[in-house]
Amino acid sequence: MSDSLTDDGPDSEELRLLRQDGRHLKNTIAAMRDELETVRYGREQAVQEAVAAANNEIIQLRNTIAAMREEMETVRYSKDKAVQTAVAASNGEIAQLRETVAAMRDQIETLRYEKEKAVQVAVANAHDEITQLRQTAQALRDEMDGVRVSKEDAVQEVTRAFNDQVAQLRQTAVVLRDQMETLRGEYEEKIQNMERAARDERKQLHDTIAVLRDRLEAAAVVAKNQNKDKAPAPTAPGAPVTSSGPVKRAKSVLNPDKTKGADPAEGNA
Repeated sequence: MSDSLTDDGPDSEELRLLRQDGRHLKNTIAAMRDELETVRYGREQAVQEAVAAANNEIIQLRNTIAAMREEMETVRYSKDKAVQTAVAASNGEIAQLRETVAAMRDQIETLRYEKEKAVQVAVANAHDEITQLRQTAQALRDEMDGVRVSKEDAVQEVTRAFNDQVAQLRQTAVVLRDQMETLRGEYEEKIQNMERAARDERKQLHDTIAVLRDRLEAAAVVAKNQNKDKAPAPTAPGAPVTSSGPVKRAKSVLNPDKTKGADPAEGNA
C-alpha cells in the first residue's frame, strides 16, 4: 500500500498539478475577495458622499422654493391690485365710449337722412344728364359714320401709297444687295491678290538674302585665299588707305551693279 502511495506514475503527476491549480485558485479567490472588499468600501463611501451632497442640494432647493413662494405671493398681490386699478379705469373708459357711441349713432342717423336726400337729388340730375348724353351720343354717332366713310377712303389711299413705297424699297434692297455682293467679291479678290503678291515678294526677299549670303561667303573665301598667297604691301605714314584687289573683288561679287561703272585701272590694281 505504501508502494502505491509513493508511486511516481502519471496519476501522481496529475494529482500534483491539480493541487497546484487548487492553491493558485485559492490565492486568486483571496485576492479577488480583498479587491471586492476595497471596492465595496469605496462604493459605500461614494454613496454616503452622494447622499450628503443630495441632502445639501435638497435643503438649498427647499430654501429656494420658499423664497420663490414668497415672491409669488408678492407678485400676486401686486397683480390683483393692478387688475383692480385697470378694471376701474376700464369701467370709466367704457362709460365714455358708450356716450361716444350714442352721440355717433345720432350723427349717423342725421348723415343717413342727408345722404338719402342727396341721392334722390343726384338720381334726378343723373336722369336729366343721361337724356342729354343719349342725345349727344346719337349726334356723335351720326357724325362718326360720316367721318368713318372719309376715313376709310383716306386709309385705302395711304395703304396704296405705302404698298407702292414698300415695293420700291424692296427693289432698291435687291439692287443694293447685288451691288454689295459684287463689291464683296471684288474686295475678296483684291485681298487674295495682295496676299499672293506679299507671299511672292517675301519669297523673292528670302531668295535674294540666300544669294547674297552665298556671295558673301564665296567672297570671304576668295579674299582669305588671296591674303594667304600675297601679303599686302606696307603703306607710308599718312598715305591714304586703298582697298586691295581681293577686297574689291569681294565687293564686286556682293554688288555687281555698283562695280560695273568702276575704274578699270582700279580693277587691274
